[in-house]
Amino acid sequence: MNVRWQTLIKPYQVPDTRRSIWQIANTLIPYFVLWYLMIRSVEVSYALTLLLAFPTAGFMVRTFIIFHDCGHNALFKSKRANQIVGIVTGILTFTPWQRWWHDHAIHHATAGDLDRRGTGDVYTMTVEEYLASPWWKKVAYRIMRNPFFLLVVGPPLVFAVVQRFPARKDGRRERASVWWTNLALVLLIGGLVYLVGWRTYLMVQLPVLFLGTSVGVWLFYVQHNFEGTYWERHAKWDFYRAAMEGSSFYKLPALLQWFTGNIGFHHIHHLSPRIPNYNLPRAYRENPVFQVKPLTIRESLKSLRLRLWDEAERRLVGWEALKRYRHRPLAA
Repeated sequence: MNVRWQTLIKPYQVPDTRRSIWQIANTLIPYFVLWYLMIRSVEVSYALTLLLAFPTAGFMVRTFIIFHDCGHNALFKSKRANQIVGIVTGILTFTPWQRWWHDHAIHHATAGDLDRRGTGDVYTMTVEEYLASPWWKKVAYRIMRNPFFLLVVGPPLVFAVVQRFPARKDGRRERASVWWTNLALVLLIGGLVYLVGWRTYLMVQLPVLFLGTSVGVWLFYVQHNFEGTYWERHAKWDFYRAAMEGSSFYKLPALLQWFTGNIGFHHIHHLSPRIPNYNLPRAYRENPVFQVKPLTIRESLKSLRLRLWDEAERRLVGWEALKRYRHRPLAA
């Protein structure tokens, strides 16, 4: 099977420069135009500004998908072109390019591996790890996995604040990308504040940031945290199963699929991150082996109650499952 899927997927890994340039144009131009309209709308009605924030946030998500593809060197054949576009789109989405790409590459190499969690993913504890943890760690984990914090409070904090500081584990290039991104943001935000004032800037930026980052984190979360997902200890971990079973095919309406850059075909993306996002639907249509059971929006909402990985039952469970473990001894 490994040889077969690698052969099947190879034709889709070739980027089309014209399509890539068109995708950049049909994303960034509307994004900038909507930003301008939001600034002007503040003078008319803030309700109109908030209404315009929804499509603007949609284009912010699409901008991030371009940034994401550049990090995989998937949008252009030229590594330099991917880097330039990636740096620009990273600044527009408040993301240090090299640091995020580094952590995301680790995510692709370790998704579904219980022994290599914690980098570039939404951290998931096992039931036994949770039960063995001190009270403060349990509280912190419950806060982190709470839907309100996970999808409303956390995303803008991560993008606007946490990503402004290097982590201890970061290498020289990763740290440099953080500081260069910060410098670029100071210049960009400073220029906008000079032109429109700090009040107008915040009235426009904050709702776009909240909506865009919340949608982005939701997509990232639901594509690996769903009923039937795959987790395995490293000795038994399998790359193909981690992609096909541990990454969802999130079936979205056509408009949402467009705004999210086809990232719903996440199982194919994890098989080969070198596939440009616009080739993912074709890879799905033309290969029955990739046509897995879809995760619908309605079904995806169930993932909000999933909190822990139960190694005994090999599935994600909610807090209510802890009741079954009160009198069960922990494994050695």
